[in-house]
Amino acid sequence: MDYFKIGEKIRKHRKAKGFSQEVLAEKVGISITHMSHIETGNTKLSLPVLVALANVLEIQADDLLSDHPSGRTIAISELEQILDTCSDMQIRVILDIVKATKTALDKYETP
Repeated sequence: MDYFKIGEKIRKHRKAKGFSQEVLAEKVGISITHMSHIETGNTKLSLPVLVALANVLEIQADDLLSDHPSGRTIAISELEQILDTCSDMQIRVILDIVKATKTALDKYETP
């Protein structure tokens, strides 16, 4: 297991969320020093910490462990990038479109 790569992925997702190491460490319930060591690959992280990090970062734990992020994670990241460039009104319109699309898809989805 390459803890350096895992740490790099955590750092990338942390920055994408706009969290400092201090904020992420607090949300996960670990020390800032431990958070720093995780991101640099200088320490192994426990399964509970890995799961907590994934939950706070709103990603799949597999995305931290695998070299191939899930399609869902890629799509969410792309959506976040798009929404970052939108006005509040544009975001509300996009949200309405997504809700209507989801309702239509649910209607035609097979049980």
